[in-house]
This record gives sequence, C-alpha cells and structure tokens, in this order.
Amino acid sequence: MAKIKPMAAKHPQSSAMHEVMSAALANQMNRFSAGSIIKGTISGVKGNEVLVDIGYKSEGTVPASDFKSEEIPKVGDVIDVLLVELESDNGMVVLSKSRADDKLRWEAVLNKYMEGGVVTGTIRSKVRGGLIVDVDGVDAFLPGSQVDVTPVHDPDPFLNTTCELKVIKISNERRNIIVSRRELIEERIASKKRELLSSIEKGQQRNGRVKNITDFGAFVDLDGLDGLLHITDMSWGRIKHPSEMLKVGQDLDVVILEVDMDRERVSLGLKQSTPNPWESIELSFPVGSRLRGKVVNLVPYGAFVEIQSGIEGLVHVSEFSWTKRVARASDILNVGDEVDVVVLSIDAANQKIALGIRQTEANPWDTVQDRYPVGSRVSGKVRNFTTYGAFVELEEGIDGMIHVSDMSWTRKINHPSEMLQKSQLVEAVVLEVNPTDQRISLGLKQASDDPWNTITSRYAIGQIVTGKVSKTASFGAFVELEDGVDGLVHISQISDQHVEKVKDALKAGQEVEARIVKIDRDERRIGLSIKAVTMSEGQLEELTRDLSATDLKPGENLVGLAAAFDDAFAQSEEWRPGMD
Repeated sequence: MAKIKPMAAKHPQSSAMHEVMSAALANQMNRFSAGSIIKGTISGVKGNEVLVDIGYKSEGTVPASDFKSEEIPKVGDVIDVLLVELESDNGMVVLSKSRADDKLRWEAVLNKYMEGGVVTGTIRSKVRGGLIVDVDGVDAFLPGSQVDVTPVHDPDPFLNTTCELKVIKISNERRNIIVSRRELIEERIASKKRELLSSIEKGQQRNGRVKNITDFGAFVDLDGLDGLLHITDMSWGRIKHPSEMLKVGQDLDVVILEVDMDRERVSLGLKQSTPNPWESIELSFPVGSRLRGKVVNLVPYGAFVEIQSGIEGLVHVSEFSWTKRVARASDILNVGDEVDVVVLSIDAANQKIALGIRQTEANPWDTVQDRYPVGSRVSGKVRNFTTYGAFVELEEGIDGMIHVSDMSWTRKINHPSEMLQKSQLVEAVVLEVNPTDQRISLGLKQASDDPWNTITSRYAIGQIVTGKVSKTASFGAFVELEDGVDGLVHISQISDQHVEKVKDALKAGQEVEARIVKIDRDERRIGLSIKAVTMSEGQLEELTRDLSATDLKPGENLVGLAAAFDDAFAQSEEWRPGMD
C-alpha cells in the first residue's frame, strides 16, 4: 500500500494576494452597479453616440444629445456618466451623461442648502399653480400664493428675473424643492418693522409714501412700517375726503403723533408739520375786518367760507341779507363761489369764526325813516297774507304791514283777503317805523277820509234811504247805504208781521228801502227800519224817541228795542260771513 503524501501547506504570500484580488473584484462590481456615477474617457464618436471607456470589458455609449451645444465631445475628455445598464440586449454598456449631471447637481444642492435657508434662483417658466425656478441648475417650485405678499394675478412680469427665496421643503425621494418669495419678504418686513419701532419716537418727523387711501384717512409706508394718517390730522382746515389732498404713491413728510409698541401701531400727522394758524387767528383776522373768501361747503343753516388755507368761517343764513329772508344757504350760494365777508366774532379755543355777508353793504333799515316818514303816503304791492294782516312790499326786501284793524273805517275785517288780493297795488299811510325791529306799520283806511266824520251831514233820523242787503245774520240784515257804510235792520224792524228767520225775508244783494231810526257816530252805528217806511210822522217820532230814551220802563210797548239794537250791533262784532 502506497503512502499518501501529505499536501503541502499554502504559502502565506499566496493567501494575501488572493484576498487583495477578491477585494478589488468586489470594488469593481460595486463600481459597475446600475445607478452609480463613474468617470469615463471619451474614446470616440460614432453618429449620434459617444463611446466612453469606463474600464469595463467593453465600452459604453452615451447619446450625443446629452451634451449641450457648447459641449463638443472630444476624444480623451474625462466625463462623469451614470451607469444605466451594464449590458444591453446588443451587449453594450448603456450610460447617461445628463442623468449624471442631474444627480450631481441635486447632491450639490442638498449639500449647499437646507430647509429654512435662503437661495438665489431665476424664475424660468410658468406651470399650473405656480412658477419654476432654476436654483443652481435644479428646478424648484414656487407656488403662486408664495410669489408676493399681495395676490399676484399676472406672473409674467416675474419671468426671467433673479430673486432670493426661502426653502420651505426639500424631498430627496422626489427630488423636489419648494421655495417661497413671500415668506422671505414678510420676514424682512417684520424685521424692518421691529427695527423701526425700536427707533421711532413721538414728535419725530419722518418721510413716507402714501400706500392706501380710505374714507377716514390714509396709510403711509414709513419704509417698512405702516402708519395711519387720520383725515382730521391732514389739514388745519376742513376736507371732505383724503383724496382731496393725497394720492397713492405720493411722498410726504409726516409727524409721529403716537406709538403703540404692543399693537405695533403708529399715528401720524401732516398738519402738525406746519404752524397752527388758529394760534394767531385774532391778529390775522381781527373782528370787523373785511375779507374775500371761497365757499367750500354748504349746510342748511349756512355756508362755510375759506378765508385762508386751513381757515374757515361760518356765514349763518341770518347774516346773508339785511332784507331777504334766506331759508337755505344753497338758495343764495354755490360751492366754489367767491364772496366778500366781514369777521363778526372769533372763538379760537373751539376754532370757530362767525362771518357776515350782509355787513359788506349798508343796512337799508338804518335810513328807512328818511325814506318812509310817519304820515307819508306810500304805494306797494301786496306780497303775502297772515291772519292778522297783509304785507306790502315797499321796495326789494322792505315790507310794511297793514293790520286788519287799519283796513276799513266802516267794516270789521276778519281776514285781509276780504279787502285785498295778492299782487294788488295799494296806497297806504305810514303809521309807525321801527328800524330796530325792522317793522313798518301801514294804514289802508288812513289813505281815505273817514266817512263817519261827516255822517250826520249826510244822514238824519227819519230819512228814507235805499240800499242793498250786504249780508244777513240771525239778528238782522246789513244794508249798504254807500261805499263801506252799512246800516243794520234788526229782525224786529223788517216787517209788521212776525219774522222767524231773517234769510226768509231778505236776501243778500236785494235792494230795500228803509228809514233811519238811530245814528251813533261815536259807535259808528246806523239803525234802520223797513217797516217804519210806512209809518206816520207821529209813529216815527214815537219810535225814535223810544230808541233814544234811557229811562224806558218795563211794560211799555217798545221797552227793550234800543237794547235789541245794541245787542244786535254787539253780535255783529262776532259775526262771520256765512253764519245765519
């Protein structure tokens, strides 16, 4: 049996070499795994393919389209490629330069930036919902809501512009970066606002730009901090709307009035940057001075007139005219009119000035006594009625009043329309003139003779007269004997027969014949009797004697007839046309 020789032991140097070769093979296998980035050398260009030697058993191919127009592939150039496939169906190694570039750029961005950081990018294009931004060769998404602090309706002006952006989110799995321009702007505004608030103080004067205008004021941008300029702090005068003084975008110097650090609010003033004209108002516009101003506002009770920029005075409707009764300021003036005024009073504490327009002219009432002395005859047109009289226009703005008691010598007038008509031209006598109260009393009856002064020379007791019934009442009928002179026929003197109702026996306008049975010049009364027309002289004498008697006794035939006449005349004082 042959002896088996023992195997010789491995040489230690041979074992180490084997391990090195195994490790090199493992590294090479990892190096050539799909998706890895490998450096390769361009070995040639064939048509649309570029041959790249990556140190593998066969060359790889890269599409020529992976190279940019300015990158002309040259043999010998070393480039980074991504191994797409180690061996394709045709036995070739498939490589991609563009994918390698994308991956390298992405990794560079990841190493350079992080969420919350600031990047610089160029807005490249529009997509649905936002914009695509190029950040170091990597596309980032800028949502439409994150473009600016105010809504952006047209993103075109932002295209191809470079700006700083804040990284909101990075997704390595999706290779997605979301950025915001708005957050960065808001942070910087807030930082600037805090810096301004720490340095701003009450009383400072700052420059700002009008950002927005409202009905109550304007918001002014103080370079990062908005302050409110209220309408009342824009001008020492009156303005209806801030747009009268300001425009959006206008630069102006304002004064800091109040600073609220907790609420981060600042109140501004514009008028405070100029001296307050009201502090020296009494020196600038002393009472009694005559000025020219512009009507800036109308209210029912008057007009506001600007006499200096920021200074207005009120002309009350009562100070418009010496003679005209002005109901509303708009009946006389319009906004924008220039008028002469006189300063009547000044209340500097409450910033009020009373002005007058009528004081710029002579007061016609000051000389009215010269033009219309008491006792003079005047003529005028009836302008208006009241229950107690009629106003007669003597000249423009100057009226005289005829009281109903001064309209007729002979009749009791209850309403001026019984004697006059509107627009009627009348002659009257001036009875009284009161310039202080601006009143002139006129008399219509005084312009003619009082017929009662000569009544006894024209009429006598027992005389038969003819006249027309002017009106009837329950106690009798009035008969007009001549213009304005009436006599009264008592109901008991109408007929020998009993008369129940006057209107059954006599009608207005009816012509009657009667005898005068009583004349009282002092009381302006004439008593008539129709039934006395047929009386004998003796009967008439007895009747008139009894009417004038003062000591009639009860039981006598005509007791109470005089009293009946007196009572009838008394009732006539209360009689109204149309009453029975």
